[in-house]
Amino acid sequence: MERLFEFAANHWILSSSFVGLLIALFLLEKHRSGRSVSPQQATLLLNKDEAIILDIRDKKDFSDGHIKGAVHIAFASLKDRMSELEKHKDKQLVIVDKAGQHSGMAGKTLKAAGFENVCRMTGGISEWKNSSLPLVKK
Repeated sequence: MERLFEFAANHWILSSSFVGLLIALFLLEKHRSGRSVSPQQATLLLNKDEAIILDIRDKKDFSDGHIKGAVHIAFASLKDRMSELEKHKDKQLVIVDKAGQHSGMAGKTLKAAGFENVCRMTGGISEWKNSSLPLVKK
């Protein structure tokens, strides 16, 4: 670790360029996957009937509890079942996963397929639960 700091100090231009590129990559990936909304913002969109929740968790996790009215398409089968979302193209798609780790990739996939109104819920269903918002089981 000490040698890493020594390298960074001796090659500060190279090190700062690397950090700048990492930040640029992070911002680019974040932009490609759609904007983020909080669970409260998602609730407002749902109440105004302006959004559809797309739950991309596995079937078991979805059956343990999900947001009322959510469309369930597992992340693994999203590309194959994307045609099911065509009827919702005029509404905002809010992507929800377990903790927010796959929603970015799903957002990129949907945007590449022509879905413009795509956003992801920060923190996923975990954040929804932490906000004490209701889940339904079926």
